[in-house]
Amino acid sequence: MSRRRLLVAAVLLALASAGALVLAARPEAKPSRQQQQAPPTFRTGTRTVPVFVTVTDASGRLVPDLNRGDFEILDNGQSQEITVFANQIQPITVVVLLDRSVSMALEFRTTREAAAEFVRQLLPEDKARIGSFSTGVQLDPPAFTNDHATLLEIIEYNLLPMGPTPLWNALNAGIDTLRDQQGRRVILVFTDGTDEPGPEIRKRASQKDVMTRAREEDVMVYGVGLRGYRQQGPAKPDPGLRKVAAETGGGYFELKSSADLATTFTRVADELHRQYALGFEPSSLDGKIHALEVRVKREGMTARARRSYVAPTAR
Repeated sequence: MSRRRLLVAAVLLALASAGALVLAARPEAKPSRQQQQAPPTFRTGTRTVPVFVTVTDASGRLVPDLNRGDFEILDNGQSQEITVFANQIQPITVVVLLDRSVSMALEFRTTREAAAEFVRQLLPEDKARIGSFSTGVQLDPPAFTNDHATLLEIIEYNLLPMGPTPLWNALNAGIDTLRDQQGRRVILVFTDGTDEPGPEIRKRASQKDVMTRAREEDVMVYGVGLRGYRQQGPAKPDPGLRKVAAETGGGYFELKSSADLATTFTRVADELHRQYALGFEPSSLDGKIHALEVRVKREGMTARARRSYVAPTAR
């Protein structure tokens, strides 16, 4: 072999050795948060009680990077072992309910735009249906979907005309359609008034009905209320909506201006995608309502989760 060929071979060998050393010294790529942990699956009929938790700091900002040891779950005042923990993005199945009452007429365009922005925030694993309520309650499409084009078309062209405000019947219908869905089930409702169904609604649902069913079915309710003005003067959304949202672990936002709607709907989508999924095995399988409390052990942080659940029964 010529001297030149020997020199080339030596250089190539040296480069190969250096490359091997670099590869050996390079640390392995760190898995993403989604790769590190498979999403937990909560199925109906199991003993594990799912608890989805939103955590905020003192300024109201979301805190997405806590660990299992930062939480404590109290069942009827007794601390429970957390057997399920996940802090990666969790898929949601959501019903978006839009008030089509007469008092909302001037806000229909803004409402559509805000709902459309919420749909655009849905991730590939999320599913949704769009509902509107006035003379009745209408939910579209027939099945839950992630097809943004379909959902946006419904928002633009297929909502009910103006009418009364059957708020609790709308929420009741939302719970009905979520019953057979697995995982995290959510209702996002927007309204500017109190529950005032028209004569078309033969069987009226109440706030108590919705509260009871949401607890039994583990449905989280988010409410967005808009203050307005009527002939009698200033008007506020139904105060019961705030109570239902608090009881189910959802959020409630009361707005003075419809200009804040799109931002608020986007905030709800972001919050839903940053919740923690916790679970525990209850020690008492008595089929009764249990008080539930979630605490964060770090200073200055607040946890929001459902406040009660119906314990499973022993088999």
